[in-house]
Amino acid sequence: MPCARTWVRAVILVDSSVWIDLLRDVKTPQTLALHELLPRREAALTAVIYQEILQGAATPERFTKLKRYFRTLPFLNPAHPVETWEAAAELYMRCRQRGYTPRSPHDCLVARIALEHKTFLLHDDRDFVAIAEVETRLKLFPLT
Repeated sequence: MPCARTWVRAVILVDSSVWIDLLRDVKTPQTLALHELLPRREAALTAVIYQEILQGAATPERFTKLKRYFRTLPFLNPAHPVETWEAAAELYMRCRQRGYTPRSPHDCLVARIALEHKTFLLHDDRDFVAIAEVETRLKLFPLT
C-alpha cells in the first residue's frame, strides 16, 4: 500500500507593485494574473510587502479594511531572523557591483524571501528584472 503524502499548495509571492495596482483597479497583465491566483489562495506576501500596502492607506478606516483583508492571505516569512537580511544586503551589494543600484533595499529582501521559498515572484517593478539578472536563481512569474 502506498504511503500517504501531504502536499503543500504552491504560492506565488506578489510584490506590493501588483497589489497596489490591484487596489487602484489598474488593469495590467500582472493584476490579471493576480485575479486568477486569488480564488485559488495562491497569492502570498511578506511582512515588508504588507507594510508597504498598509502605508498607502489614506484613512484609518481604509487602514483597518486593508489590515483585515491582507491578514487572511498566506505570508512567506524569512528563513532566518538575521541571515535573510544579510543575504538581501549581499544581493544589493552584488547589484551595485554590476552597475545597478536598486531603488529600494526592500526589493532585495523580497527577492531573497522568494529565493528561500523557491517560489515565483509576480511584480511590476523594473528593479526585479535587474535583480534577476544578478541573481539568476530568482524566478520571475511568467506572464503570457
